[in-house]
Amino acid sequence: MEEAVKTIVTTFVSHAKGKENLKSGAFKKMVQQNFSSIMEDTDSSSAIKEMQQGLDANDDGEVSFQEYLTLIGYVANSMSKKVCDSYQVAAP
Repeated sequence: MEEAVKTIVTTFVSHAKGKENLKSGAFKKMVQQNFSSIMEDTDSSSAIKEMQQGLDANDDGEVSFQEYLTLIGYVANSMSKKVCDSYQVAAP
């Protein structure tokens, strides 16, 4: 679990280049590099822009760490549902 948290933090910090927020280009690159196998439409610039706008709670055009954590929570929740569904299907 500790390694997962470290990965979440270092992924944000490396793409934000040590800054507090991810700019649009950095957010797009991060999503494409880190979520393409678990999220749909990561190859679509418009879908990523829409995702960023949905996360951008303060409408500053950037994604803060807190807003990024909203994305992580959404992805984790979605993944949890899929895993639970697969266990229910596999159960006798």
